[in-house]
Amino acid sequence: MCGIIGYIGDQPVVPVLIEGLRRLEYRGYDSAGIALVRNGQLEIRRSAGKLARLEEAIAAQPVDGDYGLGHTRWATHGRPTEENAHPHRDCSGRIVVVHNGIIENYLDLKHELETQGHRFQTETDTEVLAHLVEREMRDDGLACAVRRALEAVRGLFGLVLLSVDDPQKLVAARNGPPILVGLGDQEFFVASDVPAILSHTRDVVFLGDQEMAVLTRTGVEFTDFAGAPVRTTTQRITWDPVMAEKGGYKHFMLKEIFEQPWATQETMVGRVSLESGQVFLGELEIAPDRLRAIDRIILLACGTSWHAALIAKFVIEQLTGVPVEVDYGSEYRYRDPIVTAATLAIVITQSGETADTLAALREARRKGAVTVAVCNVVGSMATREAAGTVYTHAGPEIGVASTKAFTSQLVALHLLALYLAQARQTLAPDVVRAHLGDLNHLPRLLEQALKSDEAIQAVARRFYAHRNFLYLGRGINYPIALEGALKLKEISYIHAEGYPAGEMKHGPIALIDEEMPVVALLPSGPVFAKMASNLQQAKTRGGAIIAVTNASPDQIAPLIDPSRDAVITIPDSSPLLTPIVMVVPLQLLAYHIAVRRGCDVDQPRNLAKSVTVE
Repeated sequence: MCGIIGYIGDQPVVPVLIEGLRRLEYRGYDSAGIALVRNGQLEIRRSAGKLARLEEAIAAQPVDGDYGLGHTRWATHGRPTEENAHPHRDCSGRIVVVHNGIIENYLDLKHELETQGHRFQTETDTEVLAHLVEREMRDDGLACAVRRALEAVRGLFGLVLLSVDDPQKLVAARNGPPILVGLGDQEFFVASDVPAILSHTRDVVFLGDQEMAVLTRTGVEFTDFAGAPVRTTTQRITWDPVMAEKGGYKHFMLKEIFEQPWATQETMVGRVSLESGQVFLGELEIAPDRLRAIDRIILLACGTSWHAALIAKFVIEQLTGVPVEVDYGSEYRYRDPIVTAATLAIVITQSGETADTLAALREARRKGAVTVAVCNVVGSMATREAAGTVYTHAGPEIGVASTKAFTSQLVALHLLALYLAQARQTLAPDVVRAHLGDLNHLPRLLEQALKSDEAIQAVARRFYAHRNFLYLGRGINYPIALEGALKLKEISYIHAEGYPAGEMKHGPIALIDEEMPVVALLPSGPVFAKMASNLQQAKTRGGAIIAVTNASPDQIAPLIDPSRDAVITIPDSSPLLTPIVMVVPLQLLAYHIAVRRGCDVDQPRNLAKSVTVE
């Protein structure tokens, strides 16, 4: 893995490929390469490191072509070297392949091919694919050779190939990692994610598992792996291409943090009526009587989306009275979960392509659950496989560390909870109207929270050199402690742990000393006194406090020593929405600490935007 782009059309090919790869940089990578064909000649340029190194290689040895493909690689098999960078060739040097995913049986296949005389040049599993296709080439062309080759392959893959011997053609196949085809005006694109082609076309077709696409200058043919035609749906991507640019911000992550008022507003637009106190989720497409029959809800997610699920558990149970469980998508299928026809399984995934979350969705669906996807990408695999979908409308999120996707998920889940309450008649319209009024004010509250950016930069200057942080929260806000700690460790490489504050004395308190700042989520209300007690215990052991709070100065003053501690003030909000407001300063704190430490904020090491293989 990680990024794929292919093009066939009349534009100069190299700029299209390089631009597409640049728009996929956010996924993370350690090498890059392109392959082009012109007048029956194949040219390849590859380099280890960032895309600038590849551009230097192209400048040193200029190349052009009639069509081609490119790849940014995140090493799985084989070191991140130029030799192991994609594209990879067969023995003849006339077939090339780029590939996301993992070929599980590549060692067996490699040994078999070596005994048949094939010569391997790299340490990668991907090269096996090129040799398999070489072995299967006949007079019937590249697509048929790919179909025959894939019969021997076990694993997950999204791949694109070309062959000099079957010119003016790109062949794509998917079994797991996403592949989409872009439909232009007498030109066609193939990519692993939408931003790669968004400046050229907004009309895309997402391949399903076990599906292929054959791109030529005259059109695209979609089939399954057996060669049978498949029906496809063209999706219109509504994101403005400018949204995928930095727009004057130093990093995509900072831009996306500041886009949260807009993203949460967009997620609500057209879905609520303050006048009638109703929620409208037209794309859910699940009959109200099925929702009324639900007696249990499972929330399935990974990473930041799992933290959204933890918060949604509080919201859904309070508003609907239905018991809710939260499970890791990555663990769910490795036990024998109890599921009935009265179970609602909600998967939460920004990309809709996260392998573990998709596997959990399939397990829940196989056992008979009603399934819903909360997702940001129209037409992604999760939205096609779930019975219903609630889209977030956050626009493209380029930074690897999720920010606006997270808060948009929380808004979408809040709307879904109100919709369930409406269908099950557990809340009166006046009560729903009050909740919708609170949601309607949320974008303004987020704008106010963002005004603390300058103060947070000052906090970052004081604490960025520390190597360990502890984050504490209670009730509905303790998942924000987990999320705040995750953001810090993801982009600054500082060890950070989030805990429910009530658990502090059950272990983490042993770590607290003058070298470990304690980030405390301190909302006014019922848990304030309990949190205050936790802070006193931390201060007794030398810990400096960073308090994120909407409490009054009079309440905070006794807990804070200005010479050692810091206070970040957020606007007041309803208790169910406080987590959304409270996470904003934690995102900014992680960002500014990472910048001061010289970290690559948008592309942190070892991480990819969406984990499309297990």
